[in-house]
Amino acid sequence: MKTVLAFGDSLTWGADPATGLRHPVENRWPEVLEAALTGKVKVHPEGLGGRTTCYDDHAGPACRNGARALEVALSCHMPLDLVIIMLGTNDIKPVHGGRAEAAVSGMRRLAQIVETFIYKPREAVPKLLIVAPPPCVAGPGGEPAGGRDIGQSLRLAPLYRKLAAELGHAFFDAGSVTSASPVDGVHLEAPATAAIGRALVAPVREILG
Repeated sequence: MKTVLAFGDSLTWGADPATGLRHPVENRWPEVLEAALTGKVKVHPEGLGGRTTCYDDHAGPACRNGARALEVALSCHMPLDLVIIMLGTNDIKPVHGGRAEAAVSGMRRLAQIVETFIYKPREAVPKLLIVAPPPCVAGPGGEPAGGRDIGQSLRLAPLYRKLAAELGHAFFDAGSVTSASPVDGVHLEAPATAAIGRALVAPVREILG
């Protein structure tokens, strides 16, 4: 059986935009992906609300720095065949500079960690799939929650695509199959997160062979 790490923020954890609570397990994209691959792949979900690619944010109850958390996740779940990373929505908060370039720099660092981590066995380096999160949309106040900029969120997919091509990794645009909820302009309704899981089946199959 192949093993996959699904590393992300609240979009991976499965936050309901209406309640802030977690969607049922059958709707979360990592679990939908695993179920669709019918016993051939084990997906380890590692989603945390507020997680950034590599920036500190002490406003939450846990470490939100993805670069620090990724090393722990790799240690816990190795050996891995594939790492899927969907981050960036929190990097474009004003508190982190509000620019898509910050997310790209952080994603580059995460790719470096995946490439150079000391695995057991050493040669068991997993493949990497970089996923651009769905762009933000206008929320009840006319902008996404947290003061995020819709324009900057729209820049993530083309910038991540370019980065993935440069580094030789796979890329997927989650915004091509779903969109954020207008309830808060950031998070995903249950059908939307499930749609990401279904859409990832084909590229994951291709990557894993």
